[in-house]
Amino acid sequence: MRISPLGRTGLDVSQLSLGGAQFGQQYGPVSVAQAAEVVHAAIDAGVNLIDTSAFYGGGTSESILGEVLEGGWRDRVCICTKAGRLGQDQFDFTAAGMRKCFEGSLRRLRTDRVEILLAHDIEFAGDFERVFEETAEVLHRLKEEGKARFIGMSCYPMGLLQQAIERCNLDVVVSYCHFNLQNRRLLNELIPIAEAHGVGVLNGSPLAMGLLTNQGPPPWNPASTEVKAACRAAAELCRERGADISSLAMQFCTAEKRIPSTISGASTLGELRANLSACVEVADPELLAEVDAYLAAVRDAVWPCGNWKDHPKP
Repeated sequence: MRISPLGRTGLDVSQLSLGGAQFGQQYGPVSVAQAAEVVHAAIDAGVNLIDTSAFYGGGTSESILGEVLEGGWRDRVCICTKAGRLGQDQFDFTAAGMRKCFEGSLRRLRTDRVEILLAHDIEFAGDFERVFEETAEVLHRLKEEGKARFIGMSCYPMGLLQQAIERCNLDVVVSYCHFNLQNRRLLNELIPIAEAHGVGVLNGSPLAMGLLTNQGPPPWNPASTEVKAACRAAAELCRERGADISSLAMQFCTAEKRIPSTISGASTLGELRANLSACVEVADPELLAEVDAYLAAVRDAVWPCGNWKDHPKP
């Protein structure tokens, strides 16, 4: 598996990271035994970064990971967790709120530090200046205290993440749904700014929150009707060609060398093996070109998210 530097952090990360949302029961029940099987197999295969959050299952993901990483497994992997998002519509990016949330994460993860700590989904903040100042300051304090080696933020709106990079002296950011078969904006709009500031970029949601799957997205997926229809058509095209659009999507994402690591969850060994295979398989160029044509009309289409309205720079 390809290993790449994560910005200026000094961390070398695997091209595939293991997402922890499934362990929070976000997509159906996953037992501790199942999670252990997946996590241990991923680490043995070379995956060295696990992404989770206090939000996933109200801490369930972190609790399960804390249990299954005991017995020496913790020493073989970097943990990225996120604070500030407490529920579907509950957020607290204040210094006290971030610290309290993160202390709970450390207890659940059964560790005294994590490699990466992010403020989670900052587009839902009520005051972005406060995020750039107070939230950023407490992240830096937690880093100084040795509880997080590196710090950053995550969100969907590209303009907000750009400003966070430019103003908050971050080490890492997570962008999701902006680099996949349907959307390539991450490469042109964020990567150049991140590289200029030495910030490592992790790519989340390579399947666009279910858009690029045979079963299609869950009901809550916020994409437009047009985007969903185009992705359905592309998935059907892949089926007709004897292929799986999810595999093609993973092959496409993990092949991009300007992105150090792509985060994808797995709740079963079969799902993990499919993701691992995508790291070494080359996408069929003819099929990729056909899928591109199907998605051309909705290329780079995005949706509103949170309270950010493309705020101008101060």
